[in-house]
Amino acid sequence: MTILVTGGAGFIGSNFVLDWLAQSDEPVINLDALTYAGNLENLATLEGNKNHLFVKGGIGDFDLIAKLLAEHQPRAVVNFAAESHVDRSIHGPEDFIQTNIVGTFRLLEAVRAYWGGLPDEAKAAFRFLHVSTDEVYGSLGKDDPAFTETHRYEPNSPYSASKAASDHLVRAYHHTYGLPVLTTNCSNNYGPYHFPEKLIPLVIHNALAGKPLPIYGDGQQIRDWLYVKDHCSAIRRVLEAGRLGETYNIGGWNEKPNLDVVHTLCAILDHLSPRADGQPYKAQITYVKDRPGHDRRYAIDASKIERELGWKPAETFESGIKKTVQWYLDNQAWVANVTSGAYREWLGKQYGA
Repeated sequence: MTILVTGGAGFIGSNFVLDWLAQSDEPVINLDALTYAGNLENLATLEGNKNHLFVKGGIGDFDLIAKLLAEHQPRAVVNFAAESHVDRSIHGPEDFIQTNIVGTFRLLEAVRAYWGGLPDEAKAAFRFLHVSTDEVYGSLGKDDPAFTETHRYEPNSPYSASKAASDHLVRAYHHTYGLPVLTTNCSNNYGPYHFPEKLIPLVIHNALAGKPLPIYGDGQQIRDWLYVKDHCSAIRRVLEAGRLGETYNIGGWNEKPNLDVVHTLCAILDHLSPRADGQPYKAQITYVKDRPGHDRRYAIDASKIERELGWKPAETFESGIKKTVQWYLDNQAWVANVTSGAYREWLGKQYGA
């Protein structure tokens, strides 16, 4: 019994692998291309673990995936691999098309060929779980009901459009070929090992470095926040008991405007790691020009997964965000290693000097 995880050195994928191996002795084959957001340091605690095999490679490499499937005979594939940052997709959409659309297609083709050759019992038990995002649904008005699994797809960025396309491919492979698929669409994750280009780790990193805390526009963009380990537990539950061909929205029931999130982070840092000059961290807040096509609000209705599978998040935003800030304070060496030259060049391009 083995599972293949793609993108397992990234933020969510590495948390999933770590949690999986902490709770199970079922081996994980971990495939990751190690682009800027993939980091083997995330998996350092697994060094020497016989149940973890890391393989460097991307989901667009059909031959490599076919080889891994044939050699290790996994009972499931969990696909985290994706380009996932909206800002980067605006500046360079082609990588998102290649990984999220073409890569998903090639992964599905390799998995379909492997699954089709399995004995009947193994074929019936096999699962392909595709991890996606709430951004495929587009943007909500202030008083609109939250996204459900039947909400119309209306992606507004190259990133969300490429993820929407990948979701459609997964659905098509189920309906056309019978591939036993499951899809999850999650809200904004936060927690350990989050690459500091996204809001929460960026604010923590910049605050401690005495740098401006950049806020897009008026800071009133609303997101639903999901602690990453809650997301991982939901994926395990969907893999275990989800209905074939179904989509499950995974959310934290924590809608917050971006500016409120930043103020919360500043207040926690004021308590845990006060500035030497006694000033509050919120003094570092700086407003920058909003990004093109910035969605105003996302909100996930996660009632289906609770109703059908009995899952709900264990962390509140207040408990999860405190754990997250403490993790970054305790792991400054990890932060220093990932915020190297290429990262600094990116920040200069995105937010200005």
